[in-house]
Amino acid sequence: MTEVNRKIHVVGINSYLFSDLPPKLQELFLKTRNIAVPNSYFKEIKSWSENDLERKKSFFSSNSNNELIDYLRSQRADVILISRGDPLWFGIGRILLENFSKDELSFYPSNTCIQLAFSKLKIPWQDTVYISIHGRDSTKLIEALRARPSSLAIITDSNIKSLEIIKKNLSELNLIDFYDFWLCEEIGFDNEKIRKLNLEESLPSDISSLNIIVLTKTKKNYFNNNLPLFGISDNFFKTFDDRPNLLTKREVRVQILADLELPKNGVIWDIGAGCGSIGLEALKLRPNLDLFCIDKRIGSKELILENSKRLGVEPKFIFEEDINNILNTRNLSSFKKPNRLVIGGCDKKTKLHIINTMGQSMRIGDIIVIPIIDIQTVEELKVGLEEKNFKTNLNLIQTYKSLSIAEGMRLQPNNPVFLLKGKQ
Repeated sequence: MTEVNRKIHVVGINSYLFSDLPPKLQELFLKTRNIAVPNSYFKEIKSWSENDLERKKSFFSSNSNNELIDYLRSQRADVILISRGDPLWFGIGRILLENFSKDELSFYPSNTCIQLAFSKLKIPWQDTVYISIHGRDSTKLIEALRARPSSLAIITDSNIKSLEIIKKNLSELNLIDFYDFWLCEEIGFDNEKIRKLNLEESLPSDISSLNIIVLTKTKKNYFNNNLPLFGISDNFFKTFDDRPNLLTKREVRVQILADLELPKNGVIWDIGAGCGSIGLEALKLRPNLDLFCIDKRIGSKELILENSKRLGVEPKFIFEEDINNILNTRNLSSFKKPNRLVIGGCDKKTKLHIINTMGQSMRIGDIIVIPIIDIQTVEELKVGLEEKNFKTNLNLIQTYKSLSIAEGMRLQPNNPVFLLKGKQ
């Protein structure tokens, strides 16, 4: 194998000014004849040759494709390849490493566009999730949005269609009001522009092809006067920051509330309440109910209280405690017995314990609803209810959500949930 002595110097920039290069890179540019530059800013970089009075430059206009690779392979003298930001961060670096040995390559990164954008926005970015949909579909974008990070940076494609897809995905996942949408154009360059867009309106027509999107969690006041009567959006509820999806999804919650056949008056227990979404929406529908929320996770009481304020309702009691401890050590005669009981968020043994303990005191017309994700436990819980004289009914809830991708639309399945209902 022939030893290659020439070097490919991959220089990241975030300014079109030669004077903004570090002195060592200015010197490297002056002494290197062969320069490869992306088409989108070829003219600006070619103007740097005016600084070089000693040698004539040979410029190659690049599309970052196989033609570029062939050009680089054909060179016997050193080459500078101009890139943006950090070439090894969603840049040309990966492709170069697949085609050339590490000994042939030298990388000189500048600040990434994401780093610069957050500095302009004056927002810490150490916990930011970042993805690229440049030349890729939006699968990873959808996964990231589902996790609802506090901030998300998106490297877009060079056309407005990718922005439309981001906008559609936010709408489809009910996240339009969850994030502020920052359009950052030509960050670090003379025509730099940052603007916060209102996604209820059409996208601007004058968007630069060099853009990225930054999504930051919005700070907003929640008002319950604009809420629907039934089926509140998941994003209305505050959840655990590290487990944003730990709540009963709207589609399943709606069916649980329907199965509960909520009375005007009575007592409802929400066991494994999480952020309180089921019990609190039940209370919104039937304000005269007494709601008992029970969840053992530390911080669950604070979440339920916050969501109570957002909905304008008030639970009777909130217990941040293991239900087993309540059933085994407390005097249950001092508690109001439930007419409606939701059992979620605990293992099979605990569910059976709740059925055996609470079911025996429930009267004709009282209802227990149990959401289940593990099919192996369904039959045993069904038998447990029937032994306490509950008539049972089992439904499988499987829903799909349409999500926009570059090629059009696809259906994204939600996790299937069994709903086991027992009625005295």
